[in-house]
Amino acid sequence: MSAIYRYRIGKPIQTEAVVQKIPMEKGEIPYFRRIQKLELVKQSADAQEEMAQRDYFMYPLEPNDRIYGLGENVRGINKRGWIYESNCSDDPIHTETKHALYGAHNFFVVDGTKTFGVFLDYPGRLVFDMGYEHTDELRIIPEEWNLELYLIEGGSILEIVKVFRQLVGRSYIPPKWAFGFGQSRWGYQSAEDIRAVVKGYRGHQIPLDSVYLDIDYMEGFKDFTINSERFPDFPEFVEEMRKEHIHLVPIIDAGVKIEEGYPVYEEGVEKGYFCKDEEGNDFVGAVWPGKVHFPDVLNKRARKWFGKKYQFLLEQGIEGFWNDMNEPAIFYSEKRLEQVLKKVRSMKNKNMDMWEVFKFRDLVNGLANNAEDYASFYHRIGSKKVRHDKVHNLYGYHMTRAAGEALEEMEPQKRMLLFSRASYIGMHRYGGIWMGDNQSWWSHLLLNLKMLPSLNMCGFLYTGADLGGFGGDTTEDLLLRWLALGIFTPLMRNHSALGTREQESYQFTQMEVFQKLIGIRYGLMPYLYSEYMKAALRDEMLFLPLAFVYPEDRYAKEVEDQLLVGESIMIAPVYTQNATGRYVYLPEPMKMVRLKSMEEMETQVLEQGHFYVDIALDEVVFFIRPEKIVPYTQASQYMEAAESSEIHVLDFVTDHAEYELYQDDGYTKDYENEEHLKILQVKKTPDRTNGSK
Repeated sequence: MSAIYRYRIGKPIQTEAVVQKIPMEKGEIPYFRRIQKLELVKQSADAQEEMAQRDYFMYPLEPNDRIYGLGENVRGINKRGWIYESNCSDDPIHTETKHALYGAHNFFVVDGTKTFGVFLDYPGRLVFDMGYEHTDELRIIPEEWNLELYLIEGGSILEIVKVFRQLVGRSYIPPKWAFGFGQSRWGYQSAEDIRAVVKGYRGHQIPLDSVYLDIDYMEGFKDFTINSERFPDFPEFVEEMRKEHIHLVPIIDAGVKIEEGYPVYEEGVEKGYFCKDEEGNDFVGAVWPGKVHFPDVLNKRARKWFGKKYQFLLEQGIEGFWNDMNEPAIFYSEKRLEQVLKKVRSMKNKNMDMWEVFKFRDLVNGLANNAEDYASFYHRIGSKKVRHDKVHNLYGYHMTRAAGEALEEMEPQKRMLLFSRASYIGMHRYGGIWMGDNQSWWSHLLLNLKMLPSLNMCGFLYTGADLGGFGGDTTEDLLLRWLALGIFTPLMRNHSALGTREQESYQFTQMEVFQKLIGIRYGLMPYLYSEYMKAALRDEMLFLPLAFVYPEDRYAKEVEDQLLVGESIMIAPVYTQNATGRYVYLPEPMKMVRLKSMEEMETQVLEQGHFYVDIALDEVVFFIRPEKIVPYTQASQYMEAAESSEIHVLDFVTDHAEYELYQDDGYTKDYENEEHLKILQVKKTPDRTNGSK
């Protein structure tokens, strides 16, 4: 039996993350004690310890307690033992020493002596000390005590997660073409560059459904513009790509360039729709185009105004967008740049010692995403003026909400692709996220895997990482291994940064292997799409840690590099360079499926236990759970071609099993029509061992 309890402290800012009306409780908050005491603390790494007032929630941790959740974050699936911050941060170097990434996802589950879920609806900076300072204490430390806290009790982790997902609303559902493979790169400078990419894929028969347009398609990096020299006759170009079954997906950034004659800038200034500084002037920051203003997307009128601007690209034939730089990232603020330049000039001709060199370096490095800048501009929320750092984590959420609400109004019956870099719980209703500007590191392949269930817990189902890594130079084996994981992630996109090695699939020697591996994604689409749609419509998880499904299995609780994908499949990707396979733990007997393509497959039943499994670079291995079915079809070059293909099944059935196959048109929003669900059955008899439809 599950239950939700809501507690209010102070005067919280309403984030609209929650969609259900839950009555307010009075009295003490169960499980937690609010601690207020003087402690010895360090204000910074090089400071002396001093006494300071500490005010936090504390929950005593038992030795076997585990902590799951917090969405997009570093380290493991079990979050115990580190300190995390909800503070949307533009930081592409995702080492395990970091405390915050691009999202702020304040939901977690404690599983152990007591099992319960916690959601802190608080849009400012929030610290979760998950047994870092004291190994036997969980501490929650908000900057201000104006928040709402939801406690969720239930019989299992999965029950608690489902109740939470219902509390915050249905996850975003993209169009079906958005499950196809996408190619992106910062540096596609022109329509000719895009044509060359499409030719490279189609010419080598490597499947592809979308090509992403980074900032180079814009005129001077200005939102809602097209560079007419690089992309002449843009609507015709969009149509040309559509005939190739390619969807173009342009980027939209948070900053609006300050430039006379630029209609978005002039209209925003005229109507007062940009964030203000302390004096009431439009705040000036800088990103790609130089100096910019930031639309005040927390202001309802400004949000509607900004969302309507997407119509410019809709009218060109565009059907999908990715929102970026919306933490918001700030390269520098106008005022801070002036201060830093003045200090730098004062150092001219100085004989700087070590400490002065460090100070000089920190001056310049401290220009970007400076906390003082975030505390220097304001939003208008209703009739109130609110300082940005108090609601910092809402900006990316409301930028994507602006787009989502506008697209709903402009195209009410049509699904549009929409995903974002920065996010807060609640944004999951409007779009997905990608996992930010990662690196071409093997550790980031593993981090990609580990973030999937935590994001699902917080409602983000449509997600994936930049396959091969965004920053740095990938290797052919890293990209192949990452694709073997990306086959199963809803967003499957290869993306890389300007100046890095070109990493389109056709740039490598083993093009036939890339063709077959990406083809497997399309072949498994009947299963992958069905599981996504059922998870979204039923408020469930798509990616599950073994611990959630086998809670009594001590080995399953320890495994963090294998995941269940939907009801039938377990994956165990290789994430180590030069490895020819890996160790796998099976919590129950499973059928191992080895695919080199949808036409080249082998199966083998393995008993419960520990195994070393050989996995070559040119194959994908997954496991089917007992009495489960995996529908599949043949590979195709794009999603539309796969829709009419015959459905076959893989299975591990000894007697009789059924599978709910979800099939809709993939483009309209008629999600809950019972006709979309078809039952596939597999029955076994002594003289027949193969599955049938």
